[in-house]
Amino acid sequence: MTRTTRRPAGPIDPDRTAPDGAAPDRTGDPGREHRPRRSKLLRSVTVLAVLAPLGLAGWLGWRTVGSPDRSVPAAAAAGPGTPAAAPPGGAGPTVDPTAATTGTPVPGTAPGGTADPAFPLAVPTSTALAGRTVLLDPGHNTGNSAHTAEINRKVDIGNARKECDTTGTSTNSGYSEAEYSLDVVHRARAILAARGATVVLVHDGDRPWGPCIDERARIGNAAHADAAVSVHGDGGPANGSGFHVIMPAKVVAGKADTAAIVDPSHRLGLLLRDSFHAATGEPYADYVASKGLDTRSDLGGLNLSTVPKVFIECGNMRNPADARRMTDPQWRQQAAQGIADALTSFLTTR
Repeated sequence: MTRTTRRPAGPIDPDRTAPDGAAPDRTGDPGREHRPRRSKLLRSVTVLAVLAPLGLAGWLGWRTVGSPDRSVPAAAAAGPGTPAAAPPGGAGPTVDPTAATTGTPVPGTAPGGTADPAFPLAVPTSTALAGRTVLLDPGHNTGNSAHTAEINRKVDIGNARKECDTTGTSTNSGYSEAEYSLDVVHRARAILAARGATVVLVHDGDRPWGPCIDERARIGNAAHADAAVSVHGDGGPANGSGFHVIMPAKVVAGKADTAAIVDPSHRLGLLLRDSFHAATGEPYADYVASKGLDTRSDLGGLNLSTVPKVFIECGNMRNPADARRMTDPQWRQQAAQGIADALTSFLTTR
């Protein structure tokens, strides 16, 4: 943005002031001849000494208030992924309520408390979600591949038994689904926390593997979350692209009973589909689902949930065009915005 620099008006030239009426003495005394000139010089120095600080103060004041070109709010001026400035009064980041017990860094900070430029600070900007709890579930774990015995163990999902977890997929260049999902979840957490929500993460990259799909559901249930989203990247055919949202089917079997969450989860799924598409421009998947929506009964994270929950496959990581977008931090910020906006709409409208 071009900013117009204004310069404060300088002091009036003392040589342009009215004479004091004292004519120079031309009696031949050199000393008397030069006294009026020294007096003018003294007055000039005095005026400059008084006006210069005033001019500087005025310029600094203008810089603080800002010209019309500087009137854009800080949050709007910051690009995707840019840390937002703290509001006047020095308010710091909102602390994730789970941080004290899990060791999770405050959004906007890296482990150890240092500033993390990858994620915007969770500076409170509204209370739209005050009193609401959101669960974010980053799909898979980068350590799963080193713990195959653990993740291959079967767990009960109500209507079947399935592997505890999988390694997930990756782009052809090696950017993993687990890395992608955790990054987007961090970004969405910062946005939601800034809106006043309590944000609970299923994991924060601080576990060697997992958690298992049944534990992921239990964490959301124990948190009494008002809504939950599990974030993923798909590993579909290379010629397929686009995103889709997965909603729970009605499953009443064994320990699974989704009857109470099917309808609200469907509403959340519709909001998420529309919001994600608007925020990212990503098309609906052309190789799976229908118009960006799918309903499944074979996912333990949905079957065992007692709170409204959906999955989002943000794109096909095996497709070159989707992979380019998903590896772009700016696009990931847009993805997080779409997820956060959908959750906000779900929790503030009926």
